[in-house]
Amino acid sequence: MIFNSLRWGIQAWYGLILVAVLTGFGLTAYHVAYDGQLRRLDRELEGQLAALSRPGPPERPPENRQPGERPFPGDWRRNSFEAAFLSRLRETIEQFGAGVDGRTNAYYAVVWDAQGAFVARSAGAPADVPAPALLQTSPIPADPEPGAVEPPRMRMVPPQPPQARTRGEVREVFRHEFFGHSLLVGRSLEPEMAAMRHLALWLLAAGSGVLALGLAGGWWVATRAIRPIEAISAAATKISSGDLTQRIPTTSTQSELGRLVEVLNSTFARLETAFAQQVRFTADASHELRTPVAVVISQTQSALARERSPEEYRQSLEACHRAAQRMRNLTQSLLHLARLDGRQEPVQKKPCDLADIARECADLVQPLAVEHAVTVHRDLNAAACFGDPDRLAQVATNLLTNAIQFNRHRGEIRVSTRTENGVAMLSVHDTGIGIPAEDLPHVFERFYRVDKSRSRGHGHVGLGLAISKAIADAHGGTFELTSEPGQGSTFTLKLPTRR
Repeated sequence: MIFNSLRWGIQAWYGLILVAVLTGFGLTAYHVAYDGQLRRLDRELEGQLAALSRPGPPERPPENRQPGERPFPGDWRRNSFEAAFLSRLRETIEQFGAGVDGRTNAYYAVVWDAQGAFVARSAGAPADVPAPALLQTSPIPADPEPGAVEPPRMRMVPPQPPQARTRGEVREVFRHEFFGHSLLVGRSLEPEMAAMRHLALWLLAAGSGVLALGLAGGWWVATRAIRPIEAISAAATKISSGDLTQRIPTTSTQSELGRLVEVLNSTFARLETAFAQQVRFTADASHELRTPVAVVISQTQSALARERSPEEYRQSLEACHRAAQRMRNLTQSLLHLARLDGRQEPVQKKPCDLADIARECADLVQPLAVEHAVTVHRDLNAAACFGDPDRLAQVATNLLTNAIQFNRHRGEIRVSTRTENGVAMLSVHDTGIGIPAEDLPHVFERFYRVDKSRSRGHGHVGLGLAISKAIADAHGGTFELTSEPGQGSTFTLKLPTRR
């Protein structure tokens, strides 16, 4: 269950990322601090090393030749310099080891000669300090004078830059001095390691605190993020059980989930409307079919009840015929709507002109207008569009027929076509009974009739405007309706002029 939870999945990834970031930061901070401690200690050791190597050669060379011995150039100077340097260096190292007030110094020093042999060490220096790698391990003899006997001499080697090394828990800095001697100063790393352990504990505690706060914040954020999804799931469950009135509560419409909730609520509202329309459509269709079926049954029962005259049989058959015609018209309209809804009705779109279509339809309904004493005025301007002329003619015929049948005696109809802002428009205005404001939103619904008694008397079932609206939708068009009771109505069809 936990592994399938979106909240736990978000929390797990967030925790892993947070642990990786904190671990990387902690290790980096630890290594930076450790390197800083080593650099600081190296500077201290280099200072001690410089203080130890401060004693220089004597001011004048000592006379160490035997009486009558021939001096060799440079021999006496080099030997005396080396001896004096080592002598002073031993004294300095012994004093270095004593420390302050006779206490042992935290630092220790060791010196080796050019061959790597031990020379001296300070008090407290470990006995197993290995000699650093020497730059030169054998003497390089200088060129003596011809015929002279001279012992081998060591050339002076320039002092090298200090080098550092870590050996176990000690840090040591060494340098190769004059004559190839090596001088080393070291100190224990215990104070620095104690400070680093303290820093590691502090980083661990701080990281644990940040991790705990981060996980708590992540859980809060994940909970807030998942809450709308849980509300969506709960509402969808109730809707699937049949309660179409359910809606998802939302507090923020700016977030992605808030916009999703708005879309879903709108979808649920349309779903509820569609179900309500379906129920009403079924009831209305049943009602419309019940009347002609009842007429057929009544007439057949009357004709079969006893012998009738030929004229009575004829009247019964004519009544049955009228009822059958009514049922056929209804079923054809329903089939037409079903095909339009299912995109099964072929719509052959091509360039056409609404003015030509309106003119043909006006000529078609002219006899009906004369029968009802209604005058048809035409204001037909070119209105090129892209659509199916037969379907658009069906729309125009429906609008003109309704305008004639629901007009007043000696009323007027004005049919016009025009193009505005790239939209082809067909308008039909009548001077009839008008439509109440409360009925305007429903006139395009199926089986809806404003004046139900008059509509049924004229043989209408309330599907003409619904079919017209479906045809307009199939063409990407829209309908506009304005009406005032007692003054008339205006239906306007708007179609795009391009594909």
